[in-house]
Amino acid sequence: MTALTRALRLTFHGGGLSYRALFNWTTPPMFIGTLLVSPLFQIFFFVHVGRSLGVADDRFYLLGNAVLATSVPCVYGGIMAVANERRYGTLGAVLLSPRSRGLIWGGRVLPYVLNGFAVMAFMMLAGSLVLGLDLPATTLLGLVQVFVVASASCALFGLALGALAIRIRDVFVISNAAFTLLILFSGANLPPAAMPGWMRAAGSVLPLYHAIAALRGVFDGASPGVLWSSLGREAAVALGYAVLAYGLLRFFEWRSRANAALDVM
Repeated sequence: MTALTRALRLTFHGGGLSYRALFNWTTPPMFIGTLLVSPLFQIFFFVHVGRSLGVADDRFYLLGNAVLATSVPCVYGGIMAVANERRYGTLGAVLLSPRSRGLIWGGRVLPYVLNGFAVMAFMMLAGSLVLGLDLPATTLLGLVQVFVVASASCALFGLALGALAIRIRDVFVISNAAFTLLILFSGANLPPAAMPGWMRAAGSVLPLYHAIAALRGVFDGASPGVLWSSLGREAAVALGYAVLAYGLLRFFEWRSRANAALDVM
């Protein structure tokens, strides 16, 4: 078995096994209710709020919240990729492995990227059907590009937060706060032009802000250059969180070894 084959096996096969073992939404009703129904009702809620206030049209809220829906599987999933290893007592075995940490943790987060993509696709389809909005065939390629980059960015953000699970017991408090921040700062429900400068600056370094702008550009007929520029910025944010996640995971692993514990503050 070549080094490349071993690396791919560790990333994909290992990540898949971890996902099956640690996945929290274990039953179909819980999966559907948590990842599909709840975000869909969130779209309808903001659509009706927007209609009442006259801030923006239905499509504005559909596009923004369809991308925002990926924060549920990706942020919480990225956190669970680490937190559940500790919860079920397998984190020590993972940290004892001599294999590449980048491949191990990268494989852990990949299934949640796929979850996020599937959730966004469902939100776009179901939301469009209920609200009576068209999905032109010319937008499909742009949709796929945005969904891939957005789900990867959000999942890596979740993994960076999940790294704190090595040292903090209740990381889901952090995840709830992160989800709220994305609702406020991503531009999903508030036009960026109406946001104060400090909010736009904060949103630009959080996941989904540029992906939402790119998706709206797809439906507004923006040129490929404008689309790729927004996606490039989102990819840069994703890379930043990947580096942060790797650094935090390695640092907390080192500190845990130094203290001979996985949860010493």
